[in-house]
Amino acid sequence: GWLFWRLMACGRRSKDSKRQVILFILCVCVCQSGAETLRYSLAEEMEKDSFVANIAKDLGVSPGQLAARKARVVSEGNEQLFRLNQNTGVLTAKESLDREEICPQSDTCTLFFKIFFENPLQLIRGEVEVRDVNDNSPVFPEKEMVLEILETTSPGSRFLLESAQDKDVGSNGLQNYSLGSNSHFSLALGTGKGGAKYAELVLERQLDREEQRQLNLLLTATDGGSPPRSGTAQVRIVVLDANDNIPVFGREVYEVRLAENSPPKQLVVRVAAADPDEGSNGKVRYAFTQTSERSRQLFELNPATGEIRVAGNLDFEEAENHEMAVRATDGGGLSAHCKVQVEVLDVNDNAPEIALTSLTASIPEDAPPRTVVALFSVRDRDSGDNGRTTCAIDGDLPFSLTPTFDNYYELRTNAALDREKTAEYNITITAMDWGTTRLSSRESIFVQISDVNDNPPEFTQEIYTMSVTENNSAMLRIGSVNATDADAGKNARVNYALVRQEGKEQPDVSVSSENGDVYILRPLDYEEVRAFEVAVRATDGGPPPLSAQAVLRVVVRDENDNAPVVLHPPPDSSAAAGELVPRWARAGYLVAKVVAVDADAGQNAWLSYELAKATEPGLFRVGLHSGEVRTARAVAERDAPRQRLVVLVRDRGQPPRSATATLGIALVDGFSDAHLRVSEEAPAAEPDGPLTLYLIVCLACVSALFLATAVAAVVRRARRSEAETLPTFPKAATESNAGSLPRSYVYDVCFAAGTVNSEFRFLRPLFPCLPAELPPGPGEQRSSVCSQDAANLGEEGD
Repeated sequence: GWLFWRLMACGRRSKDSKRQVILFILCVCVCQSGAETLRYSLAEEMEKDSFVANIAKDLGVSPGQLAARKARVVSEGNEQLFRLNQNTGVLTAKESLDREEICPQSDTCTLFFKIFFENPLQLIRGEVEVRDVNDNSPVFPEKEMVLEILETTSPGSRFLLESAQDKDVGSNGLQNYSLGSNSHFSLALGTGKGGAKYAELVLERQLDREEQRQLNLLLTATDGGSPPRSGTAQVRIVVLDANDNIPVFGREVYEVRLAENSPPKQLVVRVAAADPDEGSNGKVRYAFTQTSERSRQLFELNPATGEIRVAGNLDFEEAENHEMAVRATDGGGLSAHCKVQVEVLDVNDNAPEIALTSLTASIPEDAPPRTVVALFSVRDRDSGDNGRTTCAIDGDLPFSLTPTFDNYYELRTNAALDREKTAEYNITITAMDWGTTRLSSRESIFVQISDVNDNPPEFTQEIYTMSVTENNSAMLRIGSVNATDADAGKNARVNYALVRQEGKEQPDVSVSSENGDVYILRPLDYEEVRAFEVAVRATDGGPPPLSAQAVLRVVVRDENDNAPVVLHPPPDSSAAAGELVPRWARAGYLVAKVVAVDADAGQNAWLSYELAKATEPGLFRVGLHSGEVRTARAVAERDAPRQRLVVLVRDRGQPPRSATATLGIALVDGFSDAHLRVSEEAPAAEPDGPLTLYLIVCLACVSALFLATAVAAVVRRARRSEAETLPTFPKAATESNAGSLPRSYVYDVCFAAGTVNSEFRFLRPLFPCLPAELPPGPGEQRSSVCSQDAANLGEEGD
């Protein structure tokens, strides 16, 4: 301990390496010899805060190290007698020490203390011897002693005198007695069993009552202090008439064993002395002599019967033995002495005492096993098995007790701690002795487990799905994400943030860092984005911070913000340039199909078609979901050749949105009538001059030439195939999967006079196109070739 530090400090101050080696070897030898106790001495009755020792200097450490390691001094027992100044390292006495009060029945007075260091834990034992100071004079129990001596007493007789009591010890204690000058007595000194000095009065010359009835002597007791102190008492000698028998005790020494819990008034022993004389000379009375003041307080003697009884509370821990001297005196003044020795037997009347020396009130939950939590001592003032103790922890707790030295125990952890399971422990330590009737005491130690950031945040869901209707307002709250952390304090404080991904645009969503509320930053368009996902990170506030991630999926709900758009017929085409319907068309004839789309989704994009306006309301109908325009009945002669239909296209949104399509329909007797001019409904354009006239003439010539050539080819083919047997033609023509059109179609190209605009019209076939060489089936007439009249369309005017 301290000697090791002192030697190493000396070695460091020495620059000689050989001297350091020698000092180190010497230090090891001294440490092996067990020199671990600091010993000091202090004179009693010193003033308060008197200097005892410089602990820092003796241990070879700086005062700053004492403060850093929280050095403190702990005295044995309940009263702390010393104080350690951590700033200077000086050990002082807290109060003035009185050796006679601290150690009343001990020749040596040694006070034990221990110095505790932390970081790491270390203990150094020490002791302070309280040196006696000659501050007490010898005192006689009585200021006057009366001795009755027969005049017939022969010279050389001895008379035991009351001893003086000196609370000091050693050389300061009682050392000598002296007697005032006289002609009859001298003084003889003796030493008792315990080393106490006593005085006997020795008769040197025969007494003569007739000459002198009494003598007054001065007895002086002197101690060995410097300067010496003394005390006096008067010895009065009463000379009696002759009494030739002295009392005689049955035993010189009475030995008694008495339990320390003996109640008051209990009989200890009865001493008896016999005197064969008669009358007053034979009547014996008893009294204590050569007995300490403490023994006189604990025991009482009946002067008439010689019974000794308990008068106070015996305590084995205070004194194990008591020795008393009893004097028996008869009526003639003759006396005899005996000794009574009382051995106090220990009784288990003291419960163990637990003294807490060091305590760590809070330990982190990641503290490793075997971490020291507290240091305490157990003391039982009884002896033997009554003073043996055991310690245990109540309950199944992750702590254990480790004995160290001098009945000291360390409270250590023996398992890993988890604050999230148990945040604090109330540890009850029970100390029990081994007495027949076992006594115990308890001490509760409260230990808090401080939090360590060992738990990451946990989201309540792995994937959060939230929805928002398009065209929302900016900074609209659509929900929140939530993560919890099992830690405490700032370790459980969770912050939220979006995880930025490199190479991607910043999302249109924001998360509140405090509460996890989710906001949409700007209005969304379902037609642009229907859903998107972002990663949300929850981070706690611990060192180091821990985090977790969850997926936030935002689904955009459609709103009916788009009206239907008509693709066919084109919105910018003229209603007059419409469809051709033959007058022989029956009910259900497909005239045209209105095609429309809606950019919305769901029922907002479900379209329905209805006829809003028609020239002949009962002639046509529109498919509710298909948009097909068909004849509702057969075309009649009375029906106007020009029909105009307005088809309303409506979605199912709330509120619904709609659009209209206008169809122009021409009723023709045959496709040869296709030359009908649409100019009847269109405003007449002014002639463009000779160029228009030239174009009209050329077109008429080409058409006439093409018609003549086609008629000639048909007549020639018909004549050639009259005698041929034609195969049976199927009643129904199947659709082709080869990618070609399954039926014949007529293409109409109309050129408006005076403009470069053209219109390409795709018409449904009126009749199946049959090869000219195929014969009709059974019961059928041969059909003509696909009508070429449809190729001749009427010219459209401007």
